[in-house]
Amino acid sequence: MSAPDPVAEIDAAPAGPAIGAFFDLDGTLVDGFTATAHAGDRIRRRQARIGEVTGVIEAAMRYRFGRVHFARLLERAAGYLRGELLTDLDVVGERLFGERVRSRVFPAMHEVVLAHQRRGHTVVMSSSALTIHAEPVARYLEIDHVLCNHFEVDDDGRLTGRIARPVIWGARKADAVQDFCAARGIDLQESYFYADGNEDIALMSLVGYPRPVNPRQKLAAMAAAQGWPVLTVVNPGKGKYGGLRGVLK
Repeated sequence: MSAPDPVAEIDAAPAGPAIGAFFDLDGTLVDGFTATAHAGDRIRRRQARIGEVTGVIEAAMRYRFGRVHFARLLERAAGYLRGELLTDLDVVGERLFGERVRSRVFPAMHEVVLAHQRRGHTVVMSSSALTIHAEPVARYLEIDHVLCNHFEVDDDGRLTGRIARPVIWGARKADAVQDFCAARGIDLQESYFYADGNEDIALMSLVGYPRPVNPRQKLAAMAAAQGWPVLTVVNPGKGKYGGLRGVLK
């Protein structure tokens, strides 16, 4: 039996800003990780020292296998940018979005965002990415609200090498979303959350309409156990709706 079209499901849902639609970024709205565009650009421009290149690779591998805390990984990356002007990095982030990231936005997920916007839902990007990676995607998708991580800056607007606390990840992401909903009168039980990561189970368990997208192992197991509909998205340009493959199941 074929699964319902998620866009049609949203089109038939109640309307209004009291319903939230929260979207993770990497692996959910965008194929892969947006931060790799910045790391690759620094390597191509020979701005990255050998210690930075090997350090980022090591940190990424350790994180992938659960051997480093996410906050430590972020701060390791931020440390390499210490002293940079945030305004300069914002310009770089916008350039790299056009050069490297825009083509990796899943057209299927763009359609899902548009469906929520048509219903007047409060659409929010809730991501553990940094502003320079998250905000260009949000502007492109016309998402007005972004909950993500921020570089700590000094009085001159230069990076200190640290990340503003609390770091948005896992349970802290769930906290940030709950605070956002409380401030804006959004009903979490009537809201949606789209994400792929195991760390997003905390928030996925709070919303009325959890929607795992290409979920990783633990999230996929939780989705199966809880009966959460799973969205399977293929590479941009492939399949129905430019990447949405038979989806809710």
